[in-house]
Amino acid sequence: MTQRARRKPGLLHVLSPTQAFPYIRGMASTDDDYLIRPDPHDPRLTERVKGIDQTAAAIETAVTVERALTIFLNSQEIVTAMTINDHPEYLALGYLLNQNMLKADDVVTGVDYDEELSVVVVRTKRKTNYEKKLKKKVQTSGCAQGTVFGDLMEALENVTLPDAELRTSWLYALTHKINTTPSLYLEAGAIHGCVLAVGDRPLVYMEDVGRHNAVDKIAGWMFKHQVGAADKIFYTTGRLTSEMVIKTVRMGIPILISRSGFTAWGVELARKANLTLIGRARGKRFVALAGESRIVFDQDLAYVEEESAKHRRKAAVHDE
Repeated sequence: MTQRARRKPGLLHVLSPTQAFPYIRGMASTDDDYLIRPDPHDPRLTERVKGIDQTAAAIETAVTVERALTIFLNSQEIVTAMTINDHPEYLALGYLLNQNMLKADDVVTGVDYDEELSVVVVRTKRKTNYEKKLKKKVQTSGCAQGTVFGDLMEALENVTLPDAELRTSWLYALTHKINTTPSLYLEAGAIHGCVLAVGDRPLVYMEDVGRHNAVDKIAGWMFKHQVGAADKIFYTTGRLTSEMVIKTVRMGIPILISRSGFTAWGVELARKANLTLIGRARGKRFVALAGESRIVFDQDLAYVEEESAKHRRKAAVHDE
C-alpha cells in the first residue's frame, strides 16, 4: 500500500495544480500559442489496460482515469463531480461561477485543495448560503450528469454579448490547430475538449470526462487571471446543447463553435442571446444557426484541407 503524507485532521492543504500534477508544468512550448494544453503523457490521467479485440487477439490500450472531486463554497458542500482532476482549482471556481453561486465581483480569499480527501474549498469574503438553490436544479444532457440551477435561465435575460467578428480564415486555422494538438482524446478517447481562443490563436485547451467540466475549468482560469471575454472564441468538441450555450453566454464570450451538432433549445437560447453558434465545423464545412452577422467570409475554400481520418472524431452520421 502506498504511504500517504500525514496531515492534521480537518486541515486543508493549499496545493496548486502543478504541485498536484507536476506534468502540467511547462506544457506550452515555444512553437505554439497555448498557455495551457493537454498533456497525454501525464501518467495520472490514463491507465494501461489489457483485454482482447474482435479477433480474440490480446491487446493493451490506454483508458482515461476519472476521479471524484467534492466542491465546497465556504462551509457548504455544493457538488461532487467526476473529473480527471488535472486543474481542481479552476474547475471549482468555474463551476461556481457558471452556476451563479460565485459572482464576478466576489473577493475569493482562498482556494484550498486536499488531494487525499479529494476536496476543494472556495472561500469568499461574502457570506453565502445556497440551501434553497441546491434544491432547484435541472439535470442536463451533459456527460457525467451535468446540472444547472433554475435561476440560470433567468440570468440570461440581462446579458448583452459584445460586438465581435469571426473570420472564416480564423475558424479553419483554429479547427486545424486544435484537431492536430496532442491530446488525451487522441491517446485514450472517452473525453471531451474545450478551447479558449482569440483570432486564430488557441490559448487554453482543457479536457475532461464531461464537457461541462472542461468549460468550467476555462471559466475558472479566466476568473482567476482576470481575462476579458469580449474578443474571445469558444470551441468545444461536444454537442451545442442548452447547457453549452448558457455557460458560454454567462462567460460573456460572443462566439461558440463545435465540431458536433445542435439541439433545438440550444439554438433557441443562442438566438435570444445573440450568440454566434456554429456547429459541424469539420474540414471545409460548418453550419451557423445563430449570430450569423458576425461571420466574415474571407477564406478561399480551395485552400482549405479536408479533415484527416486520423483526427476525425465522432459526429452526426449525416456529416460523415
